[in-house]
Amino acid sequence: VQLVESGGGLVQAGGSLRLSCAASGSTFSINAMAWYRQAPGKQREVVAGITSGGGSTKYADSVKGRFTISRDNAKNTMYLQMDRLKSEDTAVYYCHAETEWGTRYWGQGTQVTVSS
Repeated sequence: VQLVESGGGLVQAGGSLRLSCAASGSTFSINAMAWYRQAPGKQREVVAGITSGGGSTKYADSVKGRFTISRDNAKNTMYLQMDRLKSEDTAVYYCHAETEWGTRYWGQGTQVTVSS
């Protein structure tokens, strides 16, 4: 499984960005997916997760009500809609996928910078 993120960039506080994660390879084996982020000098943290069918989602308290995770299995793509961005959302955002066998995959990351 290969994961490629896109959609990062520089945005002003209060603005929006939409991240995409395109999966390829053995995509049939992918179950849950998630977005993580890592800010400079901090540990990587989970931002949001979604089940295989997209029926259940979870969010970190810090992004609840502002971010929306979704996936389109027909396109093998996961999304993260980020609204009302804050400077503390600045980080490298990573796509994560776990297969039915428990194998975990990561994308290369995409930088999100929010200017205040």
